[in-house]
Amino acid sequence: MRRRTDNAYHLAGNFTPDIMEAGCDEAGRGCLAGPVFASAVILPNDFQCSSLNDSKQLSEKVRYKLRPIIEQNSLAWAVGIVTAEEIDHINILNASILAMHRAIEQLKIIPQHLIIDGNRFHPYPNIPHHCFVKGDSRFLSIAAASVLAKTYRDDFMISLHEEYPVYHWINNKGYPTKEHQAAILQHGISPHHRITFHLMEQQTKLVF
Repeated sequence: MRRRTDNAYHLAGNFTPDIMEAGCDEAGRGCLAGPVFASAVILPNDFQCSSLNDSKQLSEKVRYKLRPIIEQNSLAWAVGIVTAEEIDHINILNASILAMHRAIEQLKIIPQHLIIDGNRFHPYPNIPHHCFVKGDSRFLSIAAASVLAKTYRDDFMISLHEEYPVYHWINNKGYPTKEHQAAILQHGISPHHRITFHLMEQQTKLVF
């Protein structure tokens, strides 16, 4: 799915050329706190951006530089959110897929096909889909969705940090760093922690 030019890899365009296709990805699946975010992005067939890649492979500075480029050049984009409370009720896999569905339903253009990062997805009504493991490093629209999901989730966690600074979410964004786990041990959990992620078990495994 890639072509090589000048010793650099470039992501492929649409999986199904010449139809309206949306790439979908999520951010925050492995966190102990906060929502899971997902994005759906429809890019024009001629869209090119040599620096766009899986958001996990990009620096924070590059991700935020890419966000307005994606938003301004996409045909449509949207972000969906599933809260920590909802995650506890339906589990993180279903929550990640629900966040993608919520993003898709907000698109101003109805896509004819969906390409999904990962290997699991619940069919969206009346739109066929394909799943791709590591799709965010294979297709531009999925990479674009990964950047939007990641940056908007980071913004949200930074805003929560203002209310709950003891967990250092401005740095860890809710991921299970030693700093975050130590804060849970010292201060207990917040209303934004995912109870079903066995946070208290995480505490007993801390090594100081």
